[in-house]
Amino acid sequence: MFKINENYLKLPGSYLFSTVGRKEREYKSAHPDKKVIKLSIGDVTQPIAPTIIKAMHAAVDEMGNAATFHGYAPDLGYEFLRKAIADGDYKTRGVDIAIDEIFVSDGAKCDSSNIQEILGLDNRIAVGDPVYPVYVDSNVMAGRAGDYNSTTGTWSNVIYMPCKEENNFAPELPKEVPDIIYLCFPNNPTGATINKTELQKWVDYANEHKSLIIYDAAYEAYISDADVPHTIYECDGAKTCAIELKSFSKNAGFTGVRLGYTVIPKELECDGVKLNALWARRHGTKYNGAPYIVQRAGEAVYSEAGKAELKEQVAYYMKNAKVIKDGLKNAGYSVSGGVNAPYIWLKTIDGMTSWEFFDYVLENANVVGTPGSGFGPSGEGYFRLTAFGTYENTVEAIERMKKIIK
Repeated sequence: MFKINENYLKLPGSYLFSTVGRKEREYKSAHPDKKVIKLSIGDVTQPIAPTIIKAMHAAVDEMGNAATFHGYAPDLGYEFLRKAIADGDYKTRGVDIAIDEIFVSDGAKCDSSNIQEILGLDNRIAVGDPVYPVYVDSNVMAGRAGDYNSTTGTWSNVIYMPCKEENNFAPELPKEVPDIIYLCFPNNPTGATINKTELQKWVDYANEHKSLIIYDAAYEAYISDADVPHTIYECDGAKTCAIELKSFSKNAGFTGVRLGYTVIPKELECDGVKLNALWARRHGTKYNGAPYIVQRAGEAVYSEAGKAELKEQVAYYMKNAKVIKDGLKNAGYSVSGGVNAPYIWLKTIDGMTSWEFFDYVLENANVVGTPGSGFGPSGEGYFRLTAFGTYENTVEAIERMKKIIK
């Protein structure tokens, strides 16, 4: 008789954004006359930039010609894209990353889960709290998180690093040493960032304790402050303790196209075993690569025209972030984030729980956000809004939210 993976049965409820989507659909169905504005999930709204579309069209034409047709992609990704990544994301910042340390995939979300396959189940993880729920949920599915405490909203084998107002919503070095540390900067959901000096402390801590950092840099394109690092490899010693995850979803609008990559330096070892080789073995066995058309689109991201167009898109979303942050702050809300990140983190009002505030905002302002408690226990009493809507809808949503604060 076959058996199921019983770790899945430990998961409480459904995935956070599935629940948000269901509640949104139910409200729309019950109130078809209402215009609901969604500022919840981090999905982009601006079309893919013209230079990238042009590259995709050219690649489509290649696929229709026997002489230029492409089948399976190379295991690590096409060299033209990996070279563009190495030059555009690393050499420009004084960091030397070899192309065989770059593994092209269909996104950081998948990689943040799949990377666990090369790591033992007896590793103990540490996460920021609140945190992107995939990090915890995927470790639960793997059997690494322990048991769930419904009273505290925590897992027995997970070390939580509270991200609270007094520490600027960024985690502090844990007193209990973990084996694996998940870091995300600019942070999802709080929008917090740390400077290079602070990030160096994490690298030094990981090397001292032989911990592994899984560093999610999906939002680095939104960094504007000069002292905030764009990659963890700007820090000395990061190559011996860190894996970096990157995505084209938010910087280039590829949420519907799907493209990302993971960097595993060859210096990164565990008991003499190179993680780069393990991931290459896993990649070759279980992944057939992102489509040629999509990888050509990714290459165009690094062209001069592509960079200029994407700079305008990032500015568009950050203009939205300013509208949200300034508008809510002036109305009396307590807000943070929205400077080096497209997320705004705000306190609920009148002592409401995160889900009570979700319902209140949906019912009274017809705006959908994300309850902070869905990101972890320290997110209770907070709410996340994204800057990825259209400018017009963002302005309208914030005007509505100004009216409902008591």
